[in-house]
Amino acid sequence: MFGINFNGKHSYNNFGITLAPGKTIGIPSKNKIFVTVPFSNQKYDFSELYGDQTYTERTLTYSFNIKDQSKKHMTTKKTEIINWLMNSNGKQKLYDDTIPGYYFLAEVEDESAFNENWEDGILTVNFEAYPFMIAEYPEGHDIWNEINFDLDAFQPVEFEVNGPTDVTLLNVGTPDITPIITASDDMVVEMNGVIFNVPTGESKSKDFVLKSGENSLHIDGNGSISFLFYKELI
Repeated sequence: MFGINFNGKHSYNNFGITLAPGKTIGIPSKNKIFVTVPFSNQKYDFSELYGDQTYTERTLTYSFNIKDQSKKHMTTKKTEIINWLMNSNGKQKLYDDTIPGYYFLAEVEDESAFNENWEDGILTVNFEAYPFMIAEYPEGHDIWNEINFDLDAFQPVEFEVNGPTDVTLLNVGTPDITPIITASDDMVVEMNGVIFNVPTGESKSKDFVLKSGENSLHIDGNGSISFLFYKELI
């Protein structure tokens, strides 16, 4: 049975409840910042002035069929379910069985609704989620059964460097991504005319971001270097 996995439990496997019609996977909106020139018909878009385009959070709506032996048991089941969903302490991973290979970061923030008959009812819950769904496996993985030929890219993310080396990393997602870099020795990486000194071991810099699309890197050093990142899609 299709359902959701959230806060360590699955809606059907752990609670025996099914999804009712009415599921909605909201699409985030762009945060646009326009400035209109006085006495002119022109306006300028400053939405990407400090980096990439930002987006609003997205709303995920799920409705669950709540049914049990009696009204008392049904009410108990409803209480159990809503406490499971509400008690997340911030955004947690939400897996939707119909969207394999990805998860949302979500939290129930708004009021939930329960429409009941005598011994059954429908519980509707709204999650507020991070704008993008996140791939469960990192870029460059070789798990054949998890490869989506429409959305994934076959690419190496680990390289042996012996002197100046040019490589390309593909960010097939929508937003900028900051990878975790692991190097066996100190190296110098140049990207878009900016030089980054990469130390030995694991490092991450908010200034080193992979733009959506192709990213050309010029690496100088000796040893191995790898880039760990996960694609994010709307």
